[in-house]
Amino acid sequence: MESAICGGTEVRRWTRRNLIGILVMGVSGCCCLPLFADAPPNVRDVLAGLRKFYAKTSRGDGSVSPGINPNYRGISDSAYSDLAPVAYAIIIHRSLAWELPHKEKTIQFLLSRQHENGDFFNIAGTVDPKSAEGRAYNTTQGIVALHALGVKPRFNPLPVFEEVLREDYKSLPAYFTSFFPLAFLATGNRIPTEADRRIRATMVQAADGYLNDHIAATFHAVHYYRLIGEPVPMAAKIVERALHDQKPDGSWLLNMPSRDRHATFDAVCTLRQLGANREDCRIAIARAVHWALSCRNSDGGFGHFPGSPSDADANYFQVGVLVMGGFLKPATRLPNDPHLLGWGHLMPLVK
Repeated sequence: MESAICGGTEVRRWTRRNLIGILVMGVSGCCCLPLFADAPPNVRDVLAGLRKFYAKTSRGDGSVSPGINPNYRGISDSAYSDLAPVAYAIIIHRSLAWELPHKEKTIQFLLSRQHENGDFFNIAGTVDPKSAEGRAYNTTQGIVALHALGVKPRFNPLPVFEEVLREDYKSLPAYFTSFFPLAFLATGNRIPTEADRRIRATMVQAADGYLNDHIAATFHAVHYYRLIGEPVPMAAKIVERALHDQKPDGSWLLNMPSRDRHATFDAVCTLRQLGANREDCRIAIARAVHWALSCRNSDGGFGHFPGSPSDADANYFQVGVLVMGGFLKPATRLPNDPHLLGWGHLMPLVK
């Protein structure tokens, strides 16, 4: 494995032998994963492909399109809100020390998407920007994206969360839990005690440590506790189930794709945070790296699963797996609070 410098980011060239060696070393009872038809992509190719993708999807007004095809509406977050592609592009660029194609325009684009009451809002996308779900989602993405750029919102966004936390939070999907501490922290505040109490009351774990019988809700609970700096309840149980649920191809695509699009990222982040010192967790993450690379397309972007079209949302979650698995190395000069840059791909480990 050799080191190189590419666009200000130190990269490491992974050969076919490197990947296969990691995947099979000491894995008792684990069959080898299928190999790539050709040699797996190296780091330089992956980074160059991402740059190519963003060169074609970055718009002159500072926004980012979901995919290269102008008619592509996106999948998952990209389809949900048009703030998602730009937020994830910012996070990737900041993680790799790349300059955004239209940085100042992007800042103005984000600032223009905030109402005086603090709400960030989408114009395109399936979520209703006036719903509690839309308000919490868009405002979190807006805060995190601007924070990554070192810019403050025009208006105080915290009243949005204070309003949602009165009653509407009970109706939000189970994966919304960690949105709240992330948003508060990215504005320089800790989540209020009463808000913390209310959200914790919704995070009910089963005997195996999981929430909602799914890795997404479980990951967001792990993310929640890590953001507030407290031990994760039933951590060992969570790790046990996550390892058990990994598929032979290295992914956590256990259900229909619409439910598991982010499952592999969620599982990798969970294993990294709760089991980084365990050999079985490291092997599982290495297998997930192999799977994430198989989601890469010829246009340089990543799909949510092999054969899925390249998507701005998928780019972040697959790149996050590659960073957490050590295939991609982030920039050496990261912000002082890398745990606020996205959904935990750069979150420091517990010492």
